[in-house]
Formats: sequence, structure tokens, C-alpha cells
Amino acid sequence: MAPEKEKAPLPFRYTFMAGAIAGVSEILVMYPLDVVKTRVQLQTGTGGGADSYNGMLDCFRKIIRNEGFSRLYRGITAPILMEAPKRATKFAANDKWGKFYRDMFGQQTMTQSLSVLTGASAGATESFVVVPFELVKIRLQDKASAGKYNGMVDVVLKTVRNEGILAMYNGLESTLWRHILWNAGYFGCIFQVRQLLPKAETKGGQTFNDIIAGSVGGTVGTILNTPMDVVKSRIQNSVRVPGQTLKYNWAWPSLATVAKEEGFAALYKGFVPKVLRLGPGGGILLVVYTGVMDFFRNMRDAQA
Repeated sequence: MAPEKEKAPLPFRYTFMAGAIAGVSEILVMYPLDVVKTRVQLQTGTGGGADSYNGMLDCFRKIIRNEGFSRLYRGITAPILMEAPKRATKFAANDKWGKFYRDMFGQQTMTQSLSVLTGASAGATESFVVVPFELVKIRLQDKASAGKYNGMVDVVLKTVRNEGILAMYNGLESTLWRHILWNAGYFGCIFQVRQLLPKAETKGGQTFNDIIAGSVGGTVGTILNTPMDVVKSRIQNSVRVPGQTLKYNWAWPSLATVAKEEGFAALYKGFVPKVLRLGPGGGILLVVYTGVMDFFRNMRDAQA
């Protein structure tokens, strides 16, 4: 992600490990916000009561009061298992696509437009890895599904048995759009913000710059992809029944349905917990990834 003229590229295995470590670190810190985000996104009614949330804080309060604090970590196994391949794929694909596009367009270093294109391509690549894990996570996080499944494996078994093996890839199209938009915004902003910030002279200064760049990138990516995240959550939480047409099936028609029935603002349900997670979370990702890559680079140089 840093300009190659400053840091020599490392082999794929180092990129993969650094991405995995960064992803798991981010999710361990930020997961409760993801649970709250999903609950708010899946909510379609406007009535009161324990099953209705009037925003992020109300959702936190009602989950803790009515279901217990541990419910904020329900379904975390699937994301943890997902985070290693997901984030590793994100950063490794970003590096590989970056090299591919630089060679294609004859550029020695990254540019703003190449960073956006590279990020979008990495996001599309990442989507194919994450869809089954995302489906399991969504169904475990939804309160209405709490009594249906006894954990991650049970979700997989019942989904495959009742809906078919291809049901594990429900929401692939909306996931593609979600990750293309987020990664384009994230990596594009990282490049731009790094160019605007004063060059760091110390390790602490570089960490600060990475926190700022990653947080801005995560915030912009969240603004761009939240509508697709809303419909993705609803598509993946919809159980397929033979002979019945799902209300939420394809991404763009689902966007239109949500906007028509609930208003345009509904496309940004869960935005606050999502941006609170992925803004700072983007900073955590970038700092940990950069730090681990520097560690691997120093280790390799010491052995040379």
C-alpha cells in the first residue's frame, strides 16, 4: 500500500499473514458495533418494545438489558474465521492488483486513479471469500433467528439442507458492490491523505499518519457502501422457500424497495455504529498491517 519506491515488496506469504493479523485485531476491538449495526439494518418496523431500536445507543442498551452483554459477541466465531482470509485477501489482492495496473498503464508508482481502481478490484476479489461467512454472521446476529440456530456449524447445516448449497452464496452480488465501493473509497483515500499529510520523520509520526489516513479511508468507504450493506444484510437474512419470490433478492431492486417503503434515509440504517467501527477500524487495520509488514521486512533484512 505504501509507494514501492520507499519500501520493497515482500513475498505473498508475508502480505497474507500481515493482513490476517490486522483483520483479527480490528474485529476483536470493534465487533459489538457490527452486531448493533446489523440489528438496526434488519429492522423494518417502527413500533416500540424490546424488538425496536431507536438508534445505536438504544440498541446497545436493549441488547444488554434484555439479552445479556455476551449477546454483543454472538456470531463472532464466523467473523474471526473469516477475518484472516478476508483481510489477507484484501491487502494481498490490493498489492497484486496494484502491480498489475502499474504494469498495464506503465506507471512506476501509484496514482490516485490507480489506487481507486486497485481498491475496487481488491474488493471484488475479497467478496468471493467472505460471502458464506457473512451469511452465517448475519443469521446469528439477528434476534429473530436466535432460537433457530445453535451456532455457526448449525447455520451452515440447516441452510444447506433447507435451501441448498448455493444458498451459502446468497447476497454475492450485493456483497460485490459493497466491497467494491468500500475498498475503492478506502484505498483511494489512503493514497490521497498520505500525500496531503506532512512526511513523517519518526515511527510515531508514521503511525499517526496511518491512523488518520486509515480512519478517513474507512469513513469515506462507509459513506459509499452503507446502502449496499443494508440490502446485503436483508438478502442474506432471507430464507429461500421453494415457490416463493424473496422480497430482497438482487441488490439494485432491493435498494429501490427499501427507499420506496421506508424512505431514502433507511438506506443508511446502522450508519453510526458502522462508521464508528470502520472509521477507527480502518485506522487500526492500516496501523497493524503496516507495523506487521515492517516487522517482517526488518526480520528478512536481518537474515539477509
